[in-house]
Formats: sequence, structure tokens, C-alpha cells
Amino acid sequence: MRSLLEQGADYQIGSKEKTPLAKTVRTCRQLLKLEPALWLFLTVEGLEPTNNAAERAIRPAVLWRRTSFGSQSEAGSVFVARMLTVVTSLRSQNRNVLEFMTEAVRASREGTLPPSLLPQSSQSHLSDSEGLIAPNTDKLSEVVLPVG
Repeated sequence: MRSLLEQGADYQIGSKEKTPLAKTVRTCRQLLKLEPALWLFLTVEGLEPTNNAAERAIRPAVLWRRTSFGSQSEAGSVFVARMLTVVTSLRSQNRNVLEFMTEAVRASREGTLPPSLLPQSSQSHLSDSEGLIAPNTDKLSEVVLPVG
């Protein structure tokens, strides 16, 4: 298959040519660039050959955007992006979203460190005394609380 792609990529075309042949040549060249990644799932154990997990992860965001007509401001877009990230991350870790949000709001109001989105097992080796968790690095608290 690689030899067929190389044959297709070897055709000489103009940089602005828009013929079907030019489109095929560009496709062959692009596939040759991506070819090592296309077969990576064969050599890396546990790597899925599809993007189904990623598609499932973004589906709620896509549905929300379609039914709500998006947001009306930059701040709204940032808020939605952060909230969807939080919800998706927590659900993938089987963590309670309401508990996390309650902790985030409480931490913001009390001026303490916000909860982490890192998986719980990853946090066990981190401590604030090692300087690995910096205050004010999680901007969720700025988004959760109403301004004013």
C-alpha cells in the first residue's frame, strides 16, 4: 500500500492546481505523512484503533451547543468550556460533579486551594509542601462564582 501512495505522491502538480488529480496527489502526500500514526495501534498495547472514546466524550458538549445555540459572549464561551471540561473529567473518573462543584465554590469563598481535576489516585503522591500544587492555578473558582 505504501508503494501505491508513493506513486501517487510522486506526480508533479502545481501548488494552486485544483484538478481531481491534484487532490489525489495531495491526499497521497498527506497519508504518507500520517502513515506511521495510522498503524500505531498495532504496536502499542491498549491503544484503540478508533476515536470512539473521544467522540463519546465530546458528544454532550456538541448536543448542548446545538440545543442552546452556544453562548453570547467570550466569557460565556470560557465558562462553558471549563464546565464541560470539569463535568467530562469527573464523569470519566466516576466522581460526583455536585460534590466537586460544592468544594470548588467553598474553596473560592474561603480562599483555600480548590479541588483538583486530577484522578484521585494521582493526587496521593502530591503534597503542597513539595510545591507541586500552586494556589490560584485552577481558574474554575473564577468561573463558578457570580461576578459582582
